Amino acid sequence: MAEPGHVAFTQKMQGWFPEKVQLHIAMLALQFGYAGFHVVSRAALNMGISKIVFPVYRNILAFILLLPFAYFLEKKDRPPINLGLLIHFFLLAIVGITANQGFYLLGLDNTSPTFASAIQNSVPAITFLMAAVLRIEKVRLDRKDGISKVAGTIFCIAGASVITLYKGPTIYSPSPSLNKVREMSPVLQSLGDANVKSWTLGCLFLIGHCLSWSGWLVLQAPVLKKYPARLSFTSYQCFFGILQFIVLAAFMERDLNAWLIHSGSELFSVFYAGVVASGIAFAVQIWCIDKGGPVFVALYQPVQTLVVALMASVALGEEFYLGGIIGAVLIITGLYLVLWGKNEERKFMLQKQPPLIQSPTDHGMPRAIGHAKSSIVQPLLSQSNESA
Repeated sequence: MAEPGHVAFTQKMQGWFPEKVQLHIAMLALQFGYAGFHVVSRAALNMGISKIVFPVYRNILAFILLLPFAYFLEKKDRPPINLGLLIHFFLLAIVGITANQGFYLLGLDNTSPTFASAIQNSVPAITFLMAAVLRIEKVRLDRKDGISKVAGTIFCIAGASVITLYKGPTIYSPSPSLNKVREMSPVLQSLGDANVKSWTLGCLFLIGHCLSWSGWLVLQAPVLKKYPARLSFTSYQCFFGILQFIVLAAFMERDLNAWLIHSGSELFSVFYAGVVASGIAFAVQIWCIDKGGPVFVALYQPVQTLVVALMASVALGEEFYLGGIIGAVLIITGLYLVLWGKNEERKFMLQKQPPLIQSPTDHGMPRAIGHAKSSIVQPLLSQSNESA
């Protein structure tokens, strides 16, 4: 039984910060956390950290964080493991961790944090397109939700194409005063810059990253039906992802010095990626999805792009180009069209559900018995520890 003092404190917190306010604060904090990951990752690459070693250390930290929670919280609900499931986890790790994170780092190294974040807004649309092509999701052009999702997908594809094929002139450069601040700060100087190396190649890598992420969302759905323990599911993939990156390192990263952490900044970047972006942010997102739903969580994704732009401009002196801005606007427009269509689809499915009945376990609150068939893109932006 909960102690009276604890209950009173909880009630006071609810009075000071209603759950809706807590949810918005948590989502803003989540976007700042993920935005920091984009900037920290680019800074780590600028420092010379290996693109193979970085994800190995990141996933080791994430695995260490996830494992105890997966073991204890899902001990009673975890289905027995078998060879077939292990093969599925291994294959999902290739798509959702190894290819996903590898393409991301290659794309980020050649473009910039802001446009890496911007192009990620296309993931829900690409996921919907993949599900439709595989006939896992029906395209209902006779309903406004179906038209909206198709239109959103077209906008996202157009935006990604513009970003890739048209760089355009520089629209914004950091002011001279900001550049002087960066020159006078040893910490900011150590982070390097966000200068573009190969725009088209980097964008192609980022599209590969989004395709891998979307493919992982589509392919994981049938596996989760057989193995619904999400924390354990993620932990297994994380473990196999570590093994896959180590095998890649045996062929691509034979310099033993690459495995050494040479500075406090490199240590911080690895710690941030593994603990903050892959551990804390993962837990916060689970809570937000539980309280607000996947569509609400996905609506905040463009905020991350804006925060990344501000952070990268200050920390890395990032410049913004016309093609990237046009593409980002198209992609974000497409994202909201897909999300609006998804929300309308959810309303339509709820209307087909049986009426609500009263359940004694819900403290007098009505609970729906029976669930509408969930769509393959229901998670939308599952920014778990494998998201970037």
